[in-house]
Amino acid sequence: MTNKQASEGRAPRLDPGTVIRAALELLDEKGLDALSTRAVADRLGVRMNTVLWHVKTKARMLELMADAVIGEAPLDGLPARWDERVRELARRYRRALLAHRDGAALVVGTYAAEPHTLRFADTLAGSLLEGGLDERGTAWTTWAIIYFTLGLTQEEQAAVHRYPNGRLVNAVSETAHPALHRVVGHLDSESFGERFEFGLSAILPRG
Repeated sequence: MTNKQASEGRAPRLDPGTVIRAALELLDEKGLDALSTRAVADRLGVRMNTVLWHVKTKARMLELMADAVIGEAPLDGLPARWDERVRELARRYRRALLAHRDGAALVVGTYAAEPHTLRFADTLAGSLLEGGLDERGTAWTTWAIIYFTLGLTQEEQAAVHRYPNGRLVNAVSETAHPALHRVVGHLDSESFGERFEFGLSAILPRG
């Protein structure tokens, strides 16, 4: 419900899904730092206690938001080959994070053992098991893919919203950081997609 609806005297009809959708809209507009249960309540035109009735705490709200973001990575229409399937899953995961401002930072800050997150991880792990990895290798490769994707995407989103382009390049000195000076040109803000594919190839076992 919007503030306009509240001012017109309409009774709020909320459920957790409505609260999470409003919270994600607020995230996209203002970023993670501006997100609070009070801000979500203001957006919906209700009291903060009404929001808390549905999500209990801010931490719980963030968990549900993170799970909703991961739920935007579809699990249908995946390639038949296990290695191609793993790559496509990682790409869809990255796209889901990038679809929301600070999406990676949101997910990194939670431990969301929730339905969408678990289904995604299960599909990824199942693909790796199909490729012949043992249980430990599957667990650690799943972990490596997810956290590599989260870390790189968090850097990418921070570069867009917080840090001016060229900040790293300008900080590197040819005399003080000779090796870094030689390679830093490959770490510009336009290379995130290529870096993602490179890292994914480095993580995946050779067939």
